Amino acid sequence: MTLSGVQRPTTGLPMAEPEEVGFSSQRLARIRPAMQKYIDSEMVPGTVTVVARHGRIVHFETQGLMDVEANKAMMPDAIFRIASMTKPITCVALLMLYEEGHFLLDQPISKFLPAFKNPVVLTKSGKTVPAHREINFRDCMTHTAGFSAAAYGRIMGRRGGPQVVGGPQPDPNTPGETVAEWVDRLAKVPLNFQPGTDWEYHPGLDVTGVLVETISGQTLDDFFRERIFEPLGMVDTHFYLPAEKLPRFTAGYGVDVKNGGRFALVDRPETSAKVLGPKTVFSGGGGLLSTPADYARFAQMLLNGGSLDGVQILGRKTVELMTTSHTGDITIYLRGPGYGHGFGVFVRKDLCSNPLVGSIGEYGWGGAFCTWYFADPKEDLFGLFFTQVRDYGQNPDLVIRADFERMVYQALVGE
Repeated sequence: MTLSGVQRPTTGLPMAEPEEVGFSSQRLARIRPAMQKYIDSEMVPGTVTVVARHGRIVHFETQGLMDVEANKAMMPDAIFRIASMTKPITCVALLMLYEEGHFLLDQPISKFLPAFKNPVVLTKSGKTVPAHREINFRDCMTHTAGFSAAAYGRIMGRRGGPQVVGGPQPDPNTPGETVAEWVDRLAKVPLNFQPGTDWEYHPGLDVTGVLVETISGQTLDDFFRERIFEPLGMVDTHFYLPAEKLPRFTAGYGVDVKNGGRFALVDRPETSAKVLGPKTVFSGGGGLLSTPADYARFAQMLLNGGSLDGVQILGRKTVELMTTSHTGDITIYLRGPGYGHGFGVFVRKDLCSNPLVGSIGEYGWGGAFCTWYFADPKEDLFGLFFTQVRDYGQNPDLVIRADFERMVYQALVGE
């Protein structure tokens, strides 16, 4: 595919020798054994790791299997369930509409979704009180609206708690249902706290996706494809997988706590709802499938200040706003001390509160199947990690994402 006269590389971006952009080849080689120990321990079936700096890929490596039952080796163009790594893409979509002048970020979302007018908050005593203010666009993108994740799970028909490894997985794609219908029912649920006062990982990015649909007059699927994926050459990013791409779709696994934290099958490619589903559910919070090469193009676009290969998706000041913390001193419990939250991404605020190597201003997010994305504007680099094991948090020894990030930074030795 040609983009503004530029041929899309198979790795998503052009390649470079590590030393050309300040990395050590010898040190980057440490990534492979660091990942392999998790494969050998049967915590993950296989991995793809990607490292880029100054717009060029210096490391793109596959290990292990993408489908254990079929004994299929991991492929560089394997297609993964990226789950919550959808969130930054959804925020980019809404910010495109923001740049077009449709709304201001602190305006109430009830301007476009009237069901959210006059919200109420559930108190500790079990009573409801009027919210001090309405939910705004920024609340939805920063997880500060007060939405109840538990209530939203019930609305989607999902039972609480971890999925049953090896058993049938509840699928939210009820025929005829849409995310907009779920969000409309969510609007009737009391908030867990006053908007803007706390942080709770919640369905705000599904609400964000519905806002994109309502304002644009398009489905989220069409908007993403026409406004983001096609311009950026993200040729393998979909809500539902085209049949001809099934051979590249990874099997989905989960942590089996009864078997020492080893992975076990939860979703076969050929019977997955992401292939056979009714194709009506376009979740801005976690619905996409993608490849390492595609996501590399998205990540580089943000690092470039909103442009790639002559295509301008966002203005650079809008990207700066997106990747700045908007949560003040509120604790972001999924990341810990030293982090805030921007629009669909965590943002590192200091180096002392959390003993993880990195830079102030680093941002990114991960997915429920243990995928990971981080970018560092100061060092002009990003890292991508892909595997397919959900409920990874149930295994305290499965810290592969943090290991990968550490391996990337320790290999950086020059400008």
